Amino acid sequence: MINTNIKQKRAAIIFMSYLGLIITLASMCGCSLTGGPRVRAGHLPTDTHGIAFPNPDKLGKHSYGITLFEVGGIVYTCKAGHLDLGHIRGNADNTRYLVKKVRSALTNNSKGFGFTITGELSRHKIKLTYPAGWENNPDRERIINEIAYATGPYLSYQATIWHEILTWFGVHFMGFEQEFNSSFSWEDMYSNVLGTQLAVKAMKTPGQSFDQAMTAELNKKLKELNVQPKAVAIKASDKMRNIWYTGNLVPDMKIRNLDIGLDGSIAPMLVPGITECADSPVNITVPTLKVLRNHGFEITHQVKPNVLEQGKIYKAAGTKDIHPEKHYPIIMKAIKQQVIQKGYKYVE
Repeated sequence: MINTNIKQKRAAIIFMSYLGLIITLASMCGCSLTGGPRVRAGHLPTDTHGIAFPNPDKLGKHSYGITLFEVGGIVYTCKAGHLDLGHIRGNADNTRYLVKKVRSALTNNSKGFGFTITGELSRHKIKLTYPAGWENNPDRERIINEIAYATGPYLSYQATIWHEILTWFGVHFMGFEQEFNSSFSWEDMYSNVLGTQLAVKAMKTPGQSFDQAMTAELNKKLKELNVQPKAVAIKASDKMRNIWYTGNLVPDMKIRNLDIGLDGSIAPMLVPGITECADSPVNITVPTLKVLRNHGFEITHQVKPNVLEQGKIYKAAGTKDIHPEKHYPIIMKAIKQQVIQKGYKYVE
């Protein structure tokens, strides 16, 4: 007779193996169950077990859909610090998806729409208010494009902030992974915003597919930010061991970057003492609703958590009716207090 505990362990191993295969296939496939872009794996900016540091000259081809040739991982730039390629690529794809959603809604005079980021249960509900005389506006097509290219990135970025909030409060998207340790890591927000910016440039590039243009735009931007070789990226991460993080198999992030751009931009966290770099940091501007409002439109963005941990989030927000524009600053203030209570440090 095989011990029951051994049977259970074997069953758990088999289950995890199949789950890992499913996750891998899901990350490669072009169509998600929610209709949005596929899942991409993110990485911590730590020199620890399982973290990929690719050659920045060999990042492969960006692919919105099925691919075996796209490269992810962590790179280091002199002007923007560590960057997560998975976050950049993923938010680029989310931006493309949401630009199309906004454009479709405005073209059809819809009162709003909803979306769910692939891999999450939370639902984002968007309500649109149109200006008087919109039906007879002769510049509808131009205005729709302007709003879509500005509002798509805004919604994508807001959704990524929500993702970090979920992970901070203990949500496990795959049921077993250590998500809390990656919440508000020092390269997250900058990488997310950069992805939205590159997506708009790629979508506006004539004569090229989105994937072709994204590949070119990403390589171009990394060079502008003075991307460093793989060895420097690893050195920069290792330099922050026992300062910004501890551990190896499951790193404990001792510093959290809570700068979500409430003042309009995000400053990168540069690793001090990298002799290969003599550059000043380059802040990145966060997407806003300015274009939409300049054209007389208003938007209401509401998030339904749909997670077991939502009670913690409601408590932090002080309400069950969460609107990012109003409640993110309140939630971030609560997270800041919790960071201190846990003995961590933060920047904002």
